[in-house]
Formats: sequence, structure tokens, C-alpha cells
Amino acid sequence: MFQAMPYDGTRSERFEAVLAQLGSLIQDEPNAVANLANASALLKASLPDTNWAGFYLYDGTELVLGPFQGLPACIRIPLGRGVCGTAAAERRTLVVGDVHAFPGHIACDAASNSEIVVPLVQEDRLLGVLDIDSPIKHRFDDDERRFLERFAAIVAAVL
Repeated sequence: MFQAMPYDGTRSERFEAVLAQLGSLIQDEPNAVANLANASALLKASLPDTNWAGFYLYDGTELVLGPFQGLPACIRIPLGRGVCGTAAAERRTLVVGDVHAFPGHIACDAASNSEIVVPLVQEDRLLGVLDIDSPIKHRFDDDERRFLERFAAIVAAVL
């Protein structure tokens, strides 16, 4: 049974605990939708001050909404558009402290003020992106970027 990550211990220990929980949740489960659903729920439960956590999957043309936790979201995002589309096109993590200052930002949830997007890549093939939003400006830092890149790599390996 899943339990949300406790908030005692160091931040690094909490990140390691989440990665271990992710491994347990997806171990031996071949269904991608189930794995993505559990991964988004784990992140939403584990990262305070976030209002959206989930995935957009690349269908060969654009990003399409996948499993997530939060308010309803944009369904399709062209590559190169908004934070998600830019991260996907450039295949690099984007940490945006103020989404309203990001050129071409797509406002799916008006409450979102900062965002981190990590591409899901497997053997140089784009699979999609991990997207997390926060109502707090400058919510995401470099430690979380590294943690979420590790998280995304684990997820990408089972897609």
C-alpha cells in the first residue's frame, strides 16, 4: 500500500525515498498508463506547493495529455510551443520561475506561476514530458531538477 512521503529527514533522503517508492510502484507492471498514473500521483503527494503533476506523451507529431493529478489541462501541445513543447523540442529540462514571463506560455491553469518540465527520452527517442506546476513563483530549484530528471529516467525506462 502506498504512503505519501514523510516530511522528516533531509531533503535528499526524501527524494531517495520517492525514487524507491516509484521503483516499488512500477516494478513488474507492464502497463504504461498504470505506471504513469501512479507516478503522477506519487509526485503530487510528495511535492508540496504543487498544483499539477503529470505527463504529456509524444504521438509522433505533438504532445498529448497523459495521466496527471490536478485540474483539467490542455489536451494537445505542439512541439516548440509553451514550456512543455519547448522542453520536448529541445530535449532538455526547463525550470521556469515565472511562467508569465516565458514566451508563448500556454496557461492551462491560471493558478500556475512556476513550472518544471523534464523530457522523457529513451535511446534518443522522445516519448513525452514530465510536467509539474506550482502556484508559487520560483518554486523549483536545481536539487529538484536533478531529482526529477532521475525520476523521469526511471519512468522512461518502463514506457
